Order: sequence, then C-alpha cells, then structure tokens
Amino acid sequence: MIRIVLLRAVPVAALRAIPGVALSAALAAGAFALVHLLGLRAVSPLVLAVLLGMVARGVLGRGGRAVTRPGVAFTVRPLLRVAVMLLGAQVTVDRIAALGGAGLAVIAAALAACLGFSVWLGRALRVEPGLARLIGAGTAICGASAVLAVTSATRADEEDVAYAIACVTLCGTLSMLLYPLLAEGLALAPRAYGLWAGASIHEVGQAVATAFQNGREAGEVGTIAKLWRVALLAPVVIGMGLVEARRGGNVPGPRPALLPWFVTGFLILIAANSAGLLPDAVRQAAGWVAPFLLAMALGAMGLDADPAKLRARGPRPLLLGLGATLFLASASLIGILWLLP
Repeated sequence: MIRIVLLRAVPVAALRAIPGVALSAALAAGAFALVHLLGLRAVSPLVLAVLLGMVARGVLGRGGRAVTRPGVAFTVRPLLRVAVMLLGAQVTVDRIAALGGAGLAVIAAALAACLGFSVWLGRALRVEPGLARLIGAGTAICGASAVLAVTSATRADEEDVAYAIACVTLCGTLSMLLYPLLAEGLALAPRAYGLWAGASIHEVGQAVATAFQNGREAGEVGTIAKLWRVALLAPVVIGMGLVEARRGGNVPGPRPALLPWFVTGFLILIAANSAGLLPDAVRQAAGWVAPFLLAMALGAMGLDADPAKLRARGPRPLLLGLGATLFLASASLIGILWLLP
C-alpha cells in the first residue's frame, strides 16, 4: 500500500526520465574513470563522454533509445543549465581585477574579434551559421562549456553541438602541445606567457595546465586570465540569445529568454563568491559537480547524435575551428606584446 502511494506521488514524467539520466551519469562516470585510469590529462572527459554516448547509441538500438529519450532530454536541457550556472562559483571579481585594465582589455578585445572572425570565416567556408557560432564561442571563451551554454540559449542541434565540441577540443589539445615550444622560441616572460595561454587556449583545464608548464607565476596569471574569459560567457550568451530571439529561432516553439535563468544564476554566484558569501565547501562542491553535469549532458548528446549527420558536415567546420584558433592565438599575443610591459 505504501509503495503504491509513493509511486503515485512521483510524477510519471520523472519516472520516465530515470533510465536516461542514469545512463548519462554512467557515461560521465566512465569518461572520468578512463581519464584517471589511463592518465589522459590532455584529453577532456567531456569529449570522452560524447564518444561513449555515441557508442552506447549503437548498442542500445532504436528501442533502447526510445526508453532513454525522456531522461536524455532532461539531462541536455535543465541539468546542463545548472552545470553552466555553477561555473560562476569559481570566479571572483578581485582575482580578475588583478590582471589590470590592459590585460582585461586585451582578452576581451581578442575574444570579441574571434567571435566576429568566426562568423566571417564560417560564411566564407559555407559552414552552417549555427555551427559556426558554436565553434566561435567554444574557441573564444571556454571550449565545451561555452558551446553548451550557447546551446542552452539558442537551441542548437545535437549534431552541431557534438561536432563543435570535438572541433574545439582538438584545437585546444594542439595548442597545449605547441604553446610551450612557441613560448621558448618567442622568449616570452612568465607573465606574458601565462596571460597568452589563459587568453587563447580553449578549455579551462587545458589553459591552466599549459600555463603552469612555464612556472608558478605563469600558471597563476593564466588561471586568472581564463577565469576572466569564463566571466565573459554571460554577456556572450545574452547577446546570442538576443540574436536568436530576433530571428525567431531555428525551431518551432517559444523564443529563448533574453536573460536565461542560468545566466542570472551564473552572475549571482560570481557576485556571491566575490563578496565572500560562498563557503569553501560550496565552492569545492561546485567545482566537482559542474564538470560532472557537463559530462552527463555531453554523454546524453552523444546518445542523440547521428554519426551519419556528423559525417555529412565534412571537413569545412574543422577548418573553421583551426582558423579561429590561429586567429585568437595571434590576436591575443599581439595585444599582449603591444600593450603590456
């Protein structure tokens, strides 16, 4: 009797979501476990989650995907937005201000220029505008996290999201390998090198790891520079949401909000963290939960991504990613060498 009452108290939609959410969590856990066990520090668990999701898609078949679809939809939308919001718990205004006005301006200007260049190059290469925006945002801001945040505001296709994340992660990995060699050839000081890495390498983990390869000072400056780029995620998402609303969206249904709730939460967490209102335990928990929820969302997208549609995109989006990466690296380095002492 008690069991029947409890089951009736739980919404049917929630019960239907359980298989998909559980599978997404298993894919995320598997991705993090592979990175840890195999020591793949240069590989993002987010990318592995996508790949594992695509493998699971083939194993499940059409019937299995139908069972997991409600939970996948829940993971790709609400849980993803929560993950993006929690990124704000890692940012403080004081740490960002330590870069100085010139450093902040260089990073913001390079980011804005990269977004514009990505749109232009996307048109020149005849890449779909939605996919070009995702690649541009991932390159300019913070890799997969930015792609997912823009997806939440613009309702992009899962195949575009999967391609964009794979593209920006590959380009970020190449940057990790090349930056230490280039820094030695350019004879960059630790501060300039750290600022360059934080201003132009895609993923947070990639940027921080690359910056610390040149010592503690470079690592600390690179971390702060990267946090400033993460903070700029909010205005970029709001701007892209405005563009999407003006166009009426690419899919039927209500238009996205001009200021999505997760962006509001992102900004509130930055303000609370800056004011010292977030306990260390909360910030540490957010630092663990956010990446795991992002990996869950990517695993879910992998379950929905059709490999045939990904192959149909061809190599042009990859050329866009490489071009945007080269542009951001060049623009930020020129600004750093020109404006900073």
